[in-house]
Amino acid sequence: MRRSSRWTTVGGIAGCLFLASCVATSDGSGGGTISAPDLSGADPGDCVTVDMAVSSEKITVMSELASAFNGTDESEVDGRCTFVRPAKVASGAAAQLLVDGWPETEANAARPVIWSPSASSWGAIVNQRSGTTIASNGTPFMLTPLVIAMPKPMADALGYPEKAVGFADIVALSKNPEGWAAYGHPEWGPFRLGKTNPNFSTSGLNFTIAGYYAATGKTGGLTIEDLQSADVAQFARDVESSVVHYGDITMTFLNNWFRADARGTALTYASAVAIEEKSVIDYNAGNPDGILDAGEEPRKPKVPLVAIYPTEGTLFSDNPLFILDAEWVTAEQKAAAAKFTEFLQLPENQQKVLEFGFRPGNPAVAVGSPIIAANGVDPSQPQAELEVPAPAVLTGVLDAWAEHRKTARVLLVLDISGSMEEDGGDGRTKLELAQEATAAALDQFKDDDEVGLWVFTTEINQNGDGSIYVELAPVAPIGPNRERLRNEIFRYGPLNGTPLYDISGASFEAMKTGYDATKINAVVLLTDGVNDDGDQGDDSDQIDALIRSLRSGSEGSSAQPIRMFTISYGADADRATLKRIAEATNAALYDASNPQTINQVFTAVVSNF
Repeated sequence: MRRSSRWTTVGGIAGCLFLASCVATSDGSGGGTISAPDLSGADPGDCVTVDMAVSSEKITVMSELASAFNGTDESEVDGRCTFVRPAKVASGAAAQLLVDGWPETEANAARPVIWSPSASSWGAIVNQRSGTTIASNGTPFMLTPLVIAMPKPMADALGYPEKAVGFADIVALSKNPEGWAAYGHPEWGPFRLGKTNPNFSTSGLNFTIAGYYAATGKTGGLTIEDLQSADVAQFARDVESSVVHYGDITMTFLNNWFRADARGTALTYASAVAIEEKSVIDYNAGNPDGILDAGEEPRKPKVPLVAIYPTEGTLFSDNPLFILDAEWVTAEQKAAAAKFTEFLQLPENQQKVLEFGFRPGNPAVAVGSPIIAANGVDPSQPQAELEVPAPAVLTGVLDAWAEHRKTARVLLVLDISGSMEEDGGDGRTKLELAQEATAAALDQFKDDDEVGLWVFTTEINQNGDGSIYVELAPVAPIGPNRERLRNEIFRYGPLNGTPLYDISGASFEAMKTGYDATKINAVVLLTDGVNDDGDQGDDSDQIDALIRSLRSGSEGSSAQPIRMFTISYGADADRATLKRIAEATNAALYDASNPQTINQVFTAVVSNF
């Protein structure tokens, strides 16, 4: 169905605008599959320069089209050429920069003439927050609907597409103690849902909105009173109860799913993931993150995904092109930007959008390949489109989700080895920066989340007993213990070596004790070094044994998965090993090679809970 012009979609109304904290994370479904030049540092010469702030999912195609436009006759304005220069800026980060007047610092991209977030609602929110009309009348560049991606055997078991599937079916599966056994497949275990955090991700927010609509039976006009209904709240809790974990980007789920597929365990990692239609096409093409690195060859999965379009309706991301009405934008730049916007709407350029798996923003261009049934998607869907709620209701949705989301059970494990005494870049040590980031992150947990804290290094007790960690706080509800945890974080300074392998195994095994299937069970491990435990044995044997142990506890229909999210901290951390550890538990590695980014990275990590 062609997207109706009267609706706008929510582009991940994230923590940048509604919460105290903000991290610039990827908010889209990934880039295209062909490389494009980075124009951000190119010399525009005497041309009119049009800087763009572009959300990550379209930076490749936008850069390619800018290259095709620059220097052509079509780009001329009053005899001067136009030079369009796209830069990747996450939608939420760009929105906050616009509200703040886009400060000119080395850390920020150039002030944009054109802003293209993932969806139109960002413009309305920026205008509301700034009290001025900065972004309006955006032209849609490309469209993609939210879908429920499901392995084809599971979709077949539900009878899809002959039988319509929606949120009510997800609730029924999540509540059924038999899980997939109710459909003749006990080997698949319980129903497991992958969903991103709505404070960070467009997909997560749109899925949450759609779920609340499904609970009310509405397709528009969602109200605060609806959110406060006991029946609606219970429906939301039932949906969230089947979540394996949250996260800031959908690529975590897709990459984990792809690795599980290679091992033959795709059907027990997740039953469904809320993603955009474009990502289903990429996954089935063998490119789960939507980006092919140099030398990377796509490998089609053994078990393809099917895009389920919820019978209750769904929402679109429309990727608008806003020519900004900001004090730094000149009349000449606006005229040049209008030329580029017209260029992007040309049928041949909208066909380029199709190559990347998006639907054309120009309604005159028909939807075609690769949006075809052979790729697991349906160009005739969705049959119902949901209205985006008013801004006040959107904040209510986020507040309600904070209450209804699945509870977490998390162990924080912090490296206090001697190398953490090194300068973090601003006169404070790496450990001091990490301690402050850990303390700040505690506020992101809700009161009934269970959180514990360990610190680790070799011979930590310095009494010869071989201890490698101290439990500063047991895993327990954080509400009454938050301040105690915050104080305990600063108890130790840098000490000895880094027993990376041993602490990974010990923390994983500790969390298996007391495993709670009703919660997200996880370890967050931060370290700045390589394994240094004084053992002169074969490291390869030790790490391989660790990976086998972690994987055996995380897979299978009856698994008790403990997700181990690792933070590679500083330039000397063993990033490759930390990536293996995270992936073995179907979690993710987070990169804080620059210690100055640790606050943002910790915020992103905690978005999983």
